[in-house]
Amino acid sequence: MGHSGGCVAGAYDQDRLVGASFGFLARHHGEPALHSHLTGIVPGLQHSGLGRSIKFHQRDWAAERDLVWITWTFDPIVRRNAWFNIEVLGAHVSEYLVDFYGSMADSINAHDESDRLFVAWPTDPAAPRPAAPDDSTTVHVDTPVDIVVLRRTDPAEAMEWRRRVRKELGERIDAGAIVTGFTREGRYVLQVVA
Repeated sequence: MGHSGGCVAGAYDQDRLVGASFGFLARHHGEPALHSHLTGIVPGLQHSGLGRSIKFHQRDWAAERDLVWITWTFDPIVRRNAWFNIEVLGAHVSEYLVDFYGSMADSINAHDESDRLFVAWPTDPAAPRPAAPDDSTTVHVDTPVDIVVLRRTDPAEAMEWRRRVRKELGERIDAGAIVTGFTREGRYVLQVVA
């Protein structure tokens, strides 16, 4: 990946790899971008600031190469990721992708449908966040407390959440709504034009 111009980064605790990220060159709205395909941290180090450090390293790497955006996808019903991506980093929600990767059989996704939000993060820290149109109304869309646990304990309820968020969030985004935030209580904040 690195040899062909992509970004590969690792975070180490002495000789132990504790976080990693890689992305490949892409375009977003016709501008040069880095598509961050994977960023992960070993369990136990979440909420330590390591994930933020890796993403900021990635942004610096992209900016040094005149890339305007970093894009990636995340599961819209995983609260901690929505908070991190939208509120901590300030990524812009671009589109809602229905079952984007197909069924995933790993222990985290547990055969759930792989809906994703596609986000774009400007490499310029001064770039403004998406603004609400003057004639818009604020709408909130709830998410489950912990979808990863719910998938294991009550797959039917997990699927209900998936379908509800797909309808309430996905259909509104498809119709032109703008995601302007994500609350600590696990709610997307959308501006919907009447």
